[in-house]
Amino acid sequence: MNADTTGPHVVVAGGGIAGLAAAHRLLAGGARVTLLESGDRLGGKLLAGEIAGAPVDLGAESLLARRPEALALARDVGLGERLQAPATTTASVWSRGRLVPMPKGHVMGVPGDARAVEALLSEEGVRRIGQDGDLPPTEIGDDTAIGAYVAARMGHEVVDRLVEPLLGGVYAGDAYRISMKAAVPALFDAARRHPTLTAAVRAVQRAGAAVPADAADAATGLGGSVFAGLDGGIGTLPAALAAAVRAGGGEIHTGTPVTALRRTGATGWQVVTPGRVLTADAVVLATPAGPAATLLADHAPAAAAELAAVEYASMALVTLAFRRADMPALTGSGFLVPPVDGHTIKASTFSSRKWRWITDRAPDLFVLRTSVGRHGEDDHLHRDDTDLVAASLKDLAAATGLTARPVATTVTRWTGGLPQYPVGHLARVARVREAVAALPGLRLAGAAYDGVGIPACIASAHRAADEIIATRQTPHPGAGHSS
Repeated sequence: MNADTTGPHVVVAGGGIAGLAAAHRLLAGGARVTLLESGDRLGGKLLAGEIAGAPVDLGAESLLARRPEALALARDVGLGERLQAPATTTASVWSRGRLVPMPKGHVMGVPGDARAVEALLSEEGVRRIGQDGDLPPTEIGDDTAIGAYVAARMGHEVVDRLVEPLLGGVYAGDAYRISMKAAVPALFDAARRHPTLTAAVRAVQRAGAAVPADAADAATGLGGSVFAGLDGGIGTLPAALAAAVRAGGGEIHTGTPVTALRRTGATGWQVVTPGRVLTADAVVLATPAGPAATLLADHAPAAAAELAAVEYASMALVTLAFRRADMPALTGSGFLVPPVDGHTIKASTFSSRKWRWITDRAPDLFVLRTSVGRHGEDDHLHRDDTDLVAASLKDLAAATGLTARPVATTVTRWTGGLPQYPVGHLARVARVREAVAALPGLRLAGAAYDGVGIPACIASAHRAADEIIATRQTPHPGAGHSS
């Protein structure tokens, strides 16, 4: 991949996975690229680290393999041979004081048959699901909160015990506020076509089953696994991507925040940083919504106001390493925790069971991690590391019987890490993009737009880059120069 020195100069603001993916895509399309990251490292919520000598992910640790964007990008930057399916995907739910195997036969916690979740729910909860077929059709409209809709059709218990830990955990948010249209679009579309929610779930399941297993295997190369990781950690992807960007002629500067944007002529931009001003033909803002709103305030005030209203959830990851000889017999890949039970942790991943590469490199250790914090629970993030470790160990002991003391601990805080997708989020994104489209040579990318997962972030980056490349603007006089 070599940059075309006659192509337009594009500045990418933000060095997370979306910014890096946009830079990579722009270079492949013939642009000259300068990426500016305000912090001292690249990768955003992807962070490789180690504990007691064992390599671990201290941020996102898996990606959705049924979408092609992340797998393709990993292969493009030379990491294809390091892609791995999880060693196990069998998980549990810690509900009412016991670990219950994760039910099957549901779509993000919404069951197609009450019998599929009867081990997790009370008799009344199971009966309430069965009433879905007796209720008249529910008008969904343009959007609805998945928790509220499912509760109306099947009762609150299935939301609190299954939808909330699954879907609410993905967004670190509240299932009763999360947009069904944004978070589970296939189920939203099916619910609009079918008279009952049960029928809608079954329709989604049939559509998924229509993809032959061998086709899924061929598409992912991972045995059809729903999820994938990288040997050494997902956190190694940003470094490989940055290396590919530099090899293609792109410039990357950390510790360089973008403080302002200025229009120059009909299509050009000046990108202001504390140390210099860059002249560019186009700009990709791959920052969180708040910083993007600040930079857009003078150019697209309506879009800026919309972005400023996007809420974020903060969370902490507590990574713990134990001597394997001290561990009880833990099964599966970990467990989820319904918030309704009032525990501190919201999930635990048994990393040494889930990822072969951790066990291969640290066979005498057992690494696991817990996650703490959801939208509106920022108080947890203000607790010191010792308190978060102690709270995690207390919940782990209650859930699994683990009484061993860790040989090492690491707490990683992700303040404002996950944008929330409430009802109306997709309409908001559409309004933002419509307003920004009126600004030639400016596009947006990142987790705030099309999904919080890694493939979705990459897809938003590719969309932004492709739209800029499609314009093939004549290079602005002096583009790429700084003053």
